[in-house]
Amino acid sequence: MDWRLYKAIYDVSLHHHWIGTLFSDIEKVSIPLMVLITGALWFFSRPGGDRKWKLACGSGFASAALAYAAAFATHHLWSRPRPYLDHQISHPWSSATDASFPSDHATLSFAIAFAVLAFDPVVGALVLVVALVIAVGRLFIGAHYPSDVAAGLLVGLIAAGVVVRLLPRFVSWVVSYVERVSDPLLRPLWRPGTR
Repeated sequence: MDWRLYKAIYDVSLHHHWIGTLFSDIEKVSIPLMVLITGALWFFSRPGGDRKWKLACGSGFASAALAYAAAFATHHLWSRPRPYLDHQISHPWSSATDASFPSDHATLSFAIAFAVLAFDPVVGALVLVVALVIAVGRLFIGAHYPSDVAAGLLVGLIAAGVVVRLLPRFVSWVVSYVERVSDPLLRPLWRPGTR
């Protein structure tokens, strides 16, 4: 079933090359984009103001780190081959040979998105859409089986849940220390009348 679904999705890119190329281009910037979006939340959080976006930023990065650690451990427990290696098929958009399960791109993207969603439903929903595009892109470029991406979603969700529910004091502590440095640097960028 996993292979049939993979083949059906990947065949779309093989028959419509522009789709694979589009998602391949998206994939090249996907993780830096997620990091940039997450970091921008901190930048747009007014110094001395509401800490919601700072906490979302800190939780997003912490969730991504936890999710990556879980994915890394899983790769070493089960080194599932990439589908194009497993079935020896053409793979013009992906050449990775590391373990396929779970998808690192999906894992990190969903971990960040679900963490941000816990603090701001609107911004979180937008970040979740970006994460979905990244995850779907992994299928269209043939880099992963659908179950690899689904597992990435699940690992990301669990990691975000652990950070948001079990580690909020730790994240708040880290944020308080980082903002001691960042707020004085960012304060001149905010107009005097916005406080």
